[in-house]
Amino acid sequence: MTVTDPVAARIAGAPISWGVCEVPGWGYQLAPDAVLRQMRELGLAATEFGPDGFLPDAPADKAQALADQDLRAVGQFVPVVLHDPDHDPLPEVESAMRGLVAAQASTVVIAAATGAEGYDERPVLDDDGWATLLDNLDRIDAAAAGKGLTATLHPHVGTMVESGHEAQRVLAGSRIGLCLDTGHLLIGGGDPVALAAAHPDRIAHVHLKDVRLELARAVQAHETTYTDAVSAGMYVPLGHGDVDIATIVRSLESAGYQGWYVLEQDTILTGSPAETGVDPVADVRACIDHLLSVAVGA
Repeated sequence: MTVTDPVAARIAGAPISWGVCEVPGWGYQLAPDAVLRQMRELGLAATEFGPDGFLPDAPADKAQALADQDLRAVGQFVPVVLHDPDHDPLPEVESAMRGLVAAQASTVVIAAATGAEGYDERPVLDDDGWATLLDNLDRIDAAAAGKGLTATLHPHVGTMVESGHEAQRVLAGSRIGLCLDTGHLLIGGGDPVALAAAHPDRIAHVHLKDVRLELARAVQAHETTYTDAVSAGMYVPLGHGDVDIATIVRSLESAGYQGWYVLEQDTILTGSPAETGVDPVADVRACIDHLLSVAVGA
């Protein structure tokens, strides 16, 4: 991408908008060919890889699967344990980076996994755990740069870095850039509008989500689990929730952001669209339309 690329050329998809997720038992999983074909039919230029097993394992085959649908590769969400001094996350990340390099992608998106399945519970880190986590982030950042990739840390509900306070601790204690996920940050108690305004130079990748605040607050208060809130419709198309997407996009664009806007509306499908009548394509189309409308003049 160049400094002249408009927002329309920087909109990418993510398989989670079609219900494809790494969490066991998450819901009905659509076939890769159907998801990638629908992305292209919607006019999306690129996509993130999705979870392990969604695309072929071999780097060259992964790249070919996207090329067959005329889609570019953006990056990959890689949840790894960063806080355990007895665990080295670098081999896992380097394995993912081989596929990214083969597909000429730009970004590796790291989440600070707890080590347990799912995103409904997490332990609390002590200072030693934080020191290990931050050191590993700098190691990953350096390894990615050596391969021509950009590493980012994704504050994510149910991981060791989910809140605005924890995102600030990453910014202060490491060199890695941030993946600004507008939904996860809000659900985790952060302010995505303020973060975009205060640290545009550290935001290297963006996941655009909109959420219903009442369900986000219920997750924060432990009145419901994250998974149950997603099932209840916590994520909605851009412009239909309580995240100020317009201000975030305009703030980033005015600061010179030239990265991707990845559309992510985390979805749990209970069956195929033909069986349930729930069509992810309609929601992604609504997200595209809203993003283009707020980006006018940005």
